[in-house]
Amino acid sequence: MKSGRSQREKRRFIAVCTIPTVVIYILIMVVPTINVFYMSFFKMSSLSLEKKFVGFDNFKTLIGDGKFRQAFANNIFFIVSVTAITIVLALFFAALLKQSKLKEKPFYQTVFFFPNVLSLVVIATLFIQIYDPTKGILSAGVKIIGINAPMQGWLGEATSARWCVAAAMIWQAVGYYMVMYIAGMDGIPKDLYEVADLEGMSGIKQFFYITLPLMWEIVRVTLVFFIISAINMSFVFVRLMTPTGGPNGKTEVILTYMYKQAFTNSNFGYAMTVGVFVFMFSFVLALISNAVTKRDIVQY
Repeated sequence: MKSGRSQREKRRFIAVCTIPTVVIYILIMVVPTINVFYMSFFKMSSLSLEKKFVGFDNFKTLIGDGKFRQAFANNIFFIVSVTAITIVLALFFAALLKQSKLKEKPFYQTVFFFPNVLSLVVIATLFIQIYDPTKGILSAGVKIIGINAPMQGWLGEATSARWCVAAAMIWQAVGYYMVMYIAGMDGIPKDLYEVADLEGMSGIKQFFYITLPLMWEIVRVTLVFFIISAINMSFVFVRLMTPTGGPNGKTEVILTYMYKQAFTNSNFGYAMTVGVFVFMFSFVLALISNAVTKRDIVQY
């Protein structure tokens, strides 16, 4: 009897603790998401309460929208390039600091992590100054080696605008993931590396045959997390660094396009259709990333 009573009390306690969180999650996440799907079937303005049911017309318009396709292509560019470069650099610096015997390692970790302390607005403003065509550090640096800065500025040229935004995103994220990877490497027994040294295995082989397999689950989780977060992060940097979407829409991404449709063109229903696409795209992307990176867990 006491055991059954204690189980009921335990379940009641768990319910009391979790129900408020579930209710808040439903109100903040589930209800707005359902509302976005609902509004995507209407033609409506952000300045008026009037709305007209149009069914799937907004989705048909989306399929044939050339500007939306370009924004989607830019999103793919940021997701692939920024994610790949960030993860590779984070792993490289983590392994370098972990294997080095420098006394200043804590200092270097702090320096790498410092960009995450700064606001994204501050970082964007900093890189705008770096890319300034007349007094920016980048223009002065390339001039020393005999290269002229673009006449329209680094953010004004179609060939360089996307990479300039991508560089700011990479600089902001590398240190954060590097610290996470260092923490993962700290959990790998040192005995494995000592045996590898005795066998004459180089540092590069140790990384690919010991370090990476044993911390693959950490890399996998951070990879999926960063791919999804890159969608949101690209919106912030593009909006701050190239408010008009860059030259010929070269930096326009899906979320900035959705923002313009909602609050500049007052086409709120169509903007919600773009929001539905972002939701579905993020969900499918997370599933694909999980499936592609799935490996057998290596234990020691």
